[in-house]
Formats: sequence, structure tokens, C-alpha cells
Amino acid sequence: MKLPQPYTLGQIAALIDCQFVGDENHLVTGINEIHMVESGDLVFVDHPKYYDKALESKATTILIDKEVECPVGKGLIISKVPFDDYNKLTRHFSKFQLDNANDIDPSALIYPNVSFGKNVKIGKNVIIYSNASIQDNVTIDDNAIIGPNTVIGHFAFYYKRKPEGYDRMHSCGGVYIGKNVEIGGLCTIDAGVSGITFIGDGTKIDNQVQIGHDTVVGKNCLFAAHVGIAGCVRIMDNVILWGQVGCASDVTIGEGAIVYAQSGIGKDLEGGKKYFGSPCEEARDKFKEMAMIKQLPELFNKLK
Repeated sequence: MKLPQPYTLGQIAALIDCQFVGDENHLVTGINEIHMVESGDLVFVDHPKYYDKALESKATTILIDKEVECPVGKGLIISKVPFDDYNKLTRHFSKFQLDNANDIDPSALIYPNVSFGKNVKIGKNVIIYSNASIQDNVTIDDNAIIGPNTVIGHFAFYYKRKPEGYDRMHSCGGVYIGKNVEIGGLCTIDAGVSGITFIGDGTKIDNQVQIGHDTVVGKNCLFAAHVGIAGCVRIMDNVILWGQVGCASDVTIGEGAIVYAQSGIGKDLEGGKKYFGSPCEEARDKFKEMAMIKQLPELFNKLK
């Protein structure tokens, strides 16, 4: 999430009534969660396990719940509740992001009962079927097809557990759907927390597929029905995921990888290979393993 203009460290700290460490005039140009940060961004951290990751990240301002040594060239904002204060900041600046006027090309074919949020851009020759919901900060590029009852841009599934229950992180990102993308019916593509969930040109997605926040899907990928992708996944070009494949968060799937149906992906996969199983492994190795397992009853009988 880029700010409408640069703000100083002192100004940002004042918005949430917190103390800061560093140059008061140190500039903040964006707000992002840890997976998406760039230079100039503010990031929050509220667990000792992730202090170093946040302090050593590209983020140049860290909203943190402990006084620590401030890295050179960075600024700290000390907060008792960084998650809550991060939400306050994103909600405050979101109102400057949204433009009530949508940009829908006249050539787009919009079926009945399609709903649109704010700051939506629809390109040439796009087709959106009935009852689809296109929410805030969504761009759908030329020649894309969106199936009926599909939801694009709903909030990220990102929560903090508190004694009183789960508190949701405010989503202020969006979704980009590339050229010539086809998305089936009853799919859900979540908005980025503070960045963009991205579907590359030419990708084809079957019915009832879920893609989580801030995931980036490359060009010409193919996802069959019931695929479920968690947040912050990187899927390179020409990847094929067959039916009911599930993928954990913060995983990279290499270019041209093929994952067979009902597999579970829990770690990075190299490109150009075929995978199967849960946990997912190279298909030929998994098939050998399965063949050996089938022989176990016979081996046990021989040992009797």
C-alpha cells in the first residue's frame, strides 16, 4: 500500500499516539506486511521470533512492541499493540486510496446481478457472468472471463488470536487479473493484505478454486477444480495444478511444474518436474514408494 504522499516518522507515530526512535524526518512512503515490504515501507512485528526478520527486511520503518537498537537508516515506532496500530494506519490511509468512480470499458459484457466495489477497472472485451462480486481495488485486464458467482477481492484470511477471539487484519490491497485469463464459477480470489494478488496473462482456472491473499500466479498456468492456494505463494509460469491440490503459504512453485490431483504442497517445488502425494514429492519416487507399500503384507506373511 503506497501512501498518498510521503509522511515523516514523527507524523506516523503521532497518528497512533506512539513514541518513535530515529530521525523525526525519516520518510515513510508505504505500509506493507512482511511478505511484501519494499524500501520506504512500514511493517509491524509483535513476536520475538520475527524481530530479526522485520528489522533486517527491506522495510525502513518498523512498528514494534519492544525497544531495540534501531538499524542504521531505519526508524522504529514503539507500540504496545503493533497489530492494532497497524490496522489503525491502514484504515486511516485506505480512505485516500479508494476512488468511487469505476472504469469499465464499453466493450465489456456484464451479465445481470454483477456487483462492483470501488476503484474497479475492467478492460476491453471482458465477460463477467451473473452474480459475480468484483470488490474494491480490482483490475481485470482485456479479454478476461469471470464465471458466475465468483468473488474477486474479498478480504484476506489473516487473523490475530486474542483472548476475546480472532481479530482480522484490515485488507487494503487488491487483485489484478491479467489478459486472456479465464476464471470459472464459484471461485474466490482474496485481496492482498496491503499488496496485490496477481493472476498472470493466459492463466485458466476451473470452478471452485480458492487463491489466497498476496499470491502471485504466473502466465499460462492451469488450475483444475477445488485447488486451494494459501496466501503469499509464488507460482511461476506454465504451472499445472490438477484437482484438489492444496498449497501451504509462503511456498514457491517453479516454472513448468505439474502437480497431480489431491497432492499437498508444503515446501518449495523445483520447476520442470512432476509431483504427487501428501506431502508432495517427485511423482516417480512417490509411485515407487506406493508400489513398495503394497508389497508389505506379503513380506509380513513371509516373516510369520
